[in-house]
Amino acid sequence: MTDTLHLDEFQAYLLTEDRSPVTITGYLGDVRLFAQWYEGHYRDALIPASLTNEAVRNYKQHLLDQAAKPKTINRRLAALAAYAHWLEQAGYVKNARNPVQGVKAVKEAALAPKWLDKKQRAALLRAIDKEVDDAMRRYPRLRLMYLRDAAIVKLILFAGLRVGEIIQLRMSDLVLDERKGSVIVREGKGTKRREIPLNVKARKAIFDYLRVRPDVDTDYLLLGQRNEAIKSKTVQRSVARFTESIGLRDVTPHTLRHTFAKSLIDSGVSLDKVATLLGHSNLNTTRIYTTPCLNDLEDAINGLDK
Repeated sequence: MTDTLHLDEFQAYLLTEDRSPVTITGYLGDVRLFAQWYEGHYRDALIPASLTNEAVRNYKQHLLDQAAKPKTINRRLAALAAYAHWLEQAGYVKNARNPVQGVKAVKEAALAPKWLDKKQRAALLRAIDKEVDDAMRRYPRLRLMYLRDAAIVKLILFAGLRVGEIIQLRMSDLVLDERKGSVIVREGKGTKRREIPLNVKARKAIFDYLRVRPDVDTDYLLLGQRNEAIKSKTVQRSVARFTESIGLRDVTPHTLRHTFAKSLIDSGVSLDKVATLLGHSNLNTTRIYTTPCLNDLEDAINGLDK
């Protein structure tokens, strides 16, 4: 399949277009899924010339029949559009209209992303401080891990960093003193660089971690058990360690990033500032944090009784 569809070349093209690793992996996977469906539906292997408007329409209908989520369908259509555009550019198809043209995206309901409310956020911070304090007093061997994990969680809650940005942080990305500080994200999504101020709690968490961080020959800020750069799974486990201790399930690092954004919006910070802090290039991406969640609607209704 890879040879006939030239997916290695498509991947190289996406890299030159500065697409994120997540987008590249998703697009390649979506093209492969379409190819599998095409072979089953048409009883023939997919080749570039077979990527037609009719095939795309039939595929969209198949996904609708399978009750695929609108976001999934639209992402797969976007992947096929990008792939078809590249096929024409690369000369594998000649003067062809993009087969996704005219295929309407599925309307997505405007749903607020999942975030922690104020009580949950406060409970999480208390749990972090308590578990770190217990480790410092009772479990010397676990001090480094707990201080590192506390720094990870607070970098998301108070700076809104993505998982990929956290694991890439270097010591040289910190600008810190006792009164102020910031962290530089050199390789954000789309390779956008940004500098994020750090509040008192975030600075303290980093200072506490730096006091016990091994003095090793690496510039990575956050280290694993063998003094290597941490992986994304470490960030996920750090979040789960503290959130599960207070009975919260299925909380991801992105949930905490959403919490950071929602907290800013609720504090009256303007959309353009929130977008800059999050590394968004489009305000519409940030605007979703103004969409009311169920708790917001309940508060509005309960306010009628006051």
